[in-house]
Amino acid sequence: MTITISHLLVVSIVLLASGLYCVITRKNAVALLMGIELILNAANLNLVAFSRFVTGDIDGQVFALFGILLAAAETVVALAIVLQVFRAFDTVDVDRTDKLRG
Repeated sequence: MTITISHLLVVSIVLLASGLYCVITRKNAVALLMGIELILNAANLNLVAFSRFVTGDIDGQVFALFGILLAAAETVVALAIVLQVFRAFDTVDVDRTDKLRG
């Protein structure tokens, strides 16, 4: 059995759906970040799949690599913000951190 573009798109849809579910239902900031990462991985999988099966070039793989680098930078900044919020509020629940302390 060979892997076709439809197989990869189904996996990408599952990743996107699980990421959206995680972003919509979770109140923990770390879980929200994990959902965003799943969504970004679904987009990267689409880039690589279309690059491989439609054009045959490596352009999609290069864009996916940039997407992975951006996701890593976003994760570092977001985790630093979550750490500061935890120090200020003693929780990472996004519903309980709606006010900023002065």
